[in-house]
Amino acid sequence: MRLEQWIYTIPLRVRALFHRNRLDSELDDEIRDHLDRQIEFNVAGGMSPEEARLVALRRLGNAALVRDKTRATWNWNGLEQFFHDLRIGMRTLSRTPGFTLVAILVMALGIGTNVALFTVVRSVLLKPLPYSDPGRLALLYEADNGEEHPAPWLPVDAGSFWEWQRSTQSLAQMALVSPFQGYNVSGEGGKLPEAVEAAWCTGNFLSLLGVQPMKGRAFAQDDDRPGAPATAMITASFWKRRYGADPAITGKTIWLDDKPHTIIGVLPPTFVYSGAFGGATDQIWTPVRHEAPAALLNTYGDHEFLVIARLAPGVSLATLAARVDALQKQIKSAHPEPAVHPGAISRTMLDDAVQNYKTPLYALQGATGCVLLIACMNVAGLLVARAASRNKEFAVRAALGGGRMRLIRERLIESLLISVSGGALGILLAWAALAWLVHARHDMNRIEAIHFDGVAAAFTLAVISLCTLFSGLISAQSADRGNILAGLQEGSRSHSGGRSRALLRRLLLTAEVGLTVVLLVGAGLLLKSFQHLRSSDLGVPIDNALTLRVGLPNARYKQGEQKIAFFEQLIARVRALPGVSSAGLVSEAPGEGWNGDDLMSIVEHPPLLKGQGLDFMLRGVDPEYFSAIGLPIFKGRTFNHDERGDRANVVLISRGAAQQYFPGEDPIGKHLRTIDEGGVWTVIGVVGDVRWNVAKPPNPTLYWPIYGNGYNFATIVVRTAHDADSMAIPVQKIVAQLDPDLPVSNVMTLREAIGKSTIDSKFDAILVMAFAIIALVLAAAGLYGVLAYLVAQRMVEFGIRLALGAQRKALLSHLLLDGLKPAMAGLLIGLPASAVVVRLIRSMLYETEPLDPMVFGAVAGLLLFVAIAACLVPAWYASRLDPIRTLRTE
Repeated sequence: MRLEQWIYTIPLRVRALFHRNRLDSELDDEIRDHLDRQIEFNVAGGMSPEEARLVALRRLGNAALVRDKTRATWNWNGLEQFFHDLRIGMRTLSRTPGFTLVAILVMALGIGTNVALFTVVRSVLLKPLPYSDPGRLALLYEADNGEEHPAPWLPVDAGSFWEWQRSTQSLAQMALVSPFQGYNVSGEGGKLPEAVEAAWCTGNFLSLLGVQPMKGRAFAQDDDRPGAPATAMITASFWKRRYGADPAITGKTIWLDDKPHTIIGVLPPTFVYSGAFGGATDQIWTPVRHEAPAALLNTYGDHEFLVIARLAPGVSLATLAARVDALQKQIKSAHPEPAVHPGAISRTMLDDAVQNYKTPLYALQGATGCVLLIACMNVAGLLVARAASRNKEFAVRAALGGGRMRLIRERLIESLLISVSGGALGILLAWAALAWLVHARHDMNRIEAIHFDGVAAAFTLAVISLCTLFSGLISAQSADRGNILAGLQEGSRSHSGGRSRALLRRLLLTAEVGLTVVLLVGAGLLLKSFQHLRSSDLGVPIDNALTLRVGLPNARYKQGEQKIAFFEQLIARVRALPGVSSAGLVSEAPGEGWNGDDLMSIVEHPPLLKGQGLDFMLRGVDPEYFSAIGLPIFKGRTFNHDERGDRANVVLISRGAAQQYFPGEDPIGKHLRTIDEGGVWTVIGVVGDVRWNVAKPPNPTLYWPIYGNGYNFATIVVRTAHDADSMAIPVQKIVAQLDPDLPVSNVMTLREAIGKSTIDSKFDAILVMAFAIIALVLAAAGLYGVLAYLVAQRMVEFGIRLALGAQRKALLSHLLLDGLKPAMAGLLIGLPASAVVVRLIRSMLYETEPLDPMVFGAVAGLLLFVAIAACLVPAWYASRLDPIRTLRTE
């Protein structure tokens, strides 16, 4: 087509999109005008009006053909054909509403789950952190090279940090952070006191990240020194919740641990620091040099900090890591104490934030991928079976001149309609799933980054397109390529359907069942792992035990005697409450965290080599704690009430510590000496082992008096005969009576504490199990649907066979076996595939072997049961046919 023609036809095509009727009318007028002019010309040449009209019509030719050829120059024929096929597809699907609804729901489940998980994986694992140039941010840790700790990522001591910072200024900027802190926020302006999680940081922390406060200013270097005025920054959520988004918040005073701090700024809503060691729930930030004790800031053995580094331009993380590792080796040589680690290790800030979620999220994404593939196979199988029932229709259309590509296009259109409808419903399901996830897992790192955006929308369109092509092309492949007569005969009474279609349906069902087996095995292993984790023995009875945490601000409770007097009054009043069987104090309850350790030596044993020590987890307790928590005393005794203050030089140790550090001897009467401080304690008893984390084995533990070792915080353990939750309010009222400005935090039963620590495993197990159940239902629906279509298609055949004397039991067995063949083949393929795949989730399993025979056997049994149930209904229906009625109907 010449350029002039393009210039002429393009405006016509654009007008045709919006003014089709007007163009048609103009074309008719133009043809009529041309005909009239020709008639007038003929009349002027001497012809009669009748003859002139006939000659003009002959010269014009077929008016309808002229009209069609002219329209072809500006019509959108392909688009019109598409909409025509679309209308045919909608009418075809509307004739079978049950099939259409099932297919759309199946696609909605597959697409919705994938869109939701893709959004989560991309937002959490792949989306850049909300900082300036986040690719150059990294976390630095100390490491012991696997000598003592199985995980090498260890927090940093402040002494090492100052040396790292001083010696690497040309390679990176460094900031120190401690996200493990907390403050008691005093009640001012009628507000209740509360305990909040907080973090310390060096003055350059926010500038290093490139974060600007939404109100006020960030920390300056002058704020980060011991004698500076006390300042604090608060998060946007804390500002809105506690201060009602007061626009004049900067400059106001907030009392933290009974000390006045000036609020200098509000962090932006997008700022959430989160890492492998937590920090996502920190609501208040304060300068570290102003808040931390001087001893902590100069020690090489107290690991309380994380180090964030911003790489200088042109410097790689490997270069910085090698330099810091060499520095740490020098520090170890200069400070050979056991608590100083001999190396350093690094990873990007994004990897640090998502480290604990990578494997579970990728596993869940793989599970949703299986669900999507199963859904596509399910719909494709149903379309193939449905196409078999329409085989005679397609053969007739082919005999009348219908092209193969036209028939294939119609099947693709049907698949497109199902996929688009399922995708629209799937987006709604994905949106609901994301809203539930954000609400249910607000503790997860980077949860605030989860949003459905343009990339997720593009992914949704891509998934819909893939589902359309997959289902439609497989259905189209089932179209016979043989002669038309064979198609017409295949649709007759004596034929049941093409063998190629039957084979294709079986292959689809086999693959579908195989993927379902993989999902079921993975879900079974995760569920068993969670059950093991949930039923882990803490070492103490967990029923009817309530824990509450109280912290005393040092500004108001400066003397050790004040702290002891407060805790003594508190626990005495708690024990006097009606319904309390026993109560005690502990620095950290079982299952609720590490909370510190120390390296010691045994005075009666040979001296340890330089740089060695026996690692004890430390717990401060009062004398009644052991009976309150239910921890047995195997040997010796507990503390006396006068063993406190300067007489608190006695300890109890756990049975594991006794077996590990005193093998073959009685530890009672032996003496322990701390490596760093040189204090000596006498062992007076041996108690049972408890877990500090339900997923971790018990550690050697040392218990010493809480009334004399500097504790300004304690967890109250309340044991009751029945409902422990009912004691929460009475205990909090006692605390308020003793000190109205003192908040109570971490109010939970021991069972709730276990639930809190196992939430990740529970979440993973429930989601994978949900996907596995969806896959099982889809596989069952596929088996039922395909066999039901087969039965409907072969009704006449079955009627004839029954009329000729076939046994109903034989017919039932034949159909049942025919339906179970794909299930058995899928099971035989899925079990070995599962044995390979489940090794990828080994790190998510607790006390559960990847090749657990009970799980594999249970999955095989469950799948066979469901397959039999799915196939039994259509097979039973076929075996109960009335042959006379069936033949008459046909």
